Amino acid sequence: MTAPLLDVRDLSVEFPLRRQRLQALDGISFALKAGEVLGFVGESGAGKSLTGAAIMGLLEPPGRITAGTIALQGRRIEDDAASVRGGEIGMIFQDPLTSLNPLRTVGDQLVETIQLHLGLSGAAAEARTIELLEEVGIDPERRSAFPHEFSGGMRQRIVIALALAPEPKLIIADEPTTALDVSIQAQVLALLRGLCKERGAAVILITHDMGVIAETTDRVAVLYAGRLVEEGPTADVIAAPRHPYTAGLMASTPNLDAVSVDTVLPQIPGSMPGLTALPSGCRFHPRCSDAMAECARIAPEFAGGVACHKFSDAGSVKGKGASNGG
Repeated sequence: MTAPLLDVRDLSVEFPLRRQRLQALDGISFALKAGEVLGFVGESGAGKSLTGAAIMGLLEPPGRITAGTIALQGRRIEDDAASVRGGEIGMIFQDPLTSLNPLRTVGDQLVETIQLHLGLSGAAAEARTIELLEEVGIDPERRSAFPHEFSGGMRQRIVIALALAPEPKLIIADEPTTALDVSIQAQVLALLRGLCKERGAAVILITHDMGVIAETTDRVAVLYAGRLVEEGPTADVIAAPRHPYTAGLMASTPNLDAVSVDTVLPQIPGSMPGLTALPSGCRFHPRCSDAMAECARIAPEFAGGVACHKFSDAGSVKGKGASNGG
């Protein structure tokens, strides 16, 4: 069996305060193969972006990794992420203006990145810049323009070019299309997926949009309150979600073929708990319509692709209702 490109095991992150320690991530584990697109999905506060920041070594103090390992091609990096950040691992942020220097042309920024990480000469870096801009659909003649002279969608294409410039093994894309309209969003996501597949680079796509997950990813990991609750091939999870939280996310996603002006979409009752008020047991149980007594007392183990007391290690149903439970 081929070793995974990225292997994260039992990753835990906490924020120590004066009187308490806030557990932001609790035992997150997943693996990612080269060329694979893995989606992280969940409501705000689920831990999606925090997981990406932990892998990149971008945790804001006093946040810190307290347990677990992060291995890139077998090499542990949880204590040395700076050595791979920007080179072997690239990042695409939600707002491209946070990644682009407004005082420098986009061409200069690409040339600098290429020279820093690949060590090419000025002429070779300039030639590579032209190739990258063409790959992402930007006229190379515009490389002397500044970021504010481009539309939002074009800026995001330039950021993708910047992320790909060092030829990384992994790209973490943190809600990269949230600020774009739907048609441009689809174009940018298709571009990102296509380029990474061609290069054999893996992608972690962080989003709250199940539609984006369905169209873009190979596998999906559903996070809730700092824990992984379901993971599997995207088509399987969407067709038959097992964890009640995943089922709730799917039910609340509009289906244009089945809605009318009078349609009321289902909602998951309640809201994501804050770090200062995390429930005992299964963290979803206060919002679960079919929670059992044990759900409030015992945190379910993640086994067979799901963390729910309704399922055994093999994923078979313990009780009635395969899509319910906590």
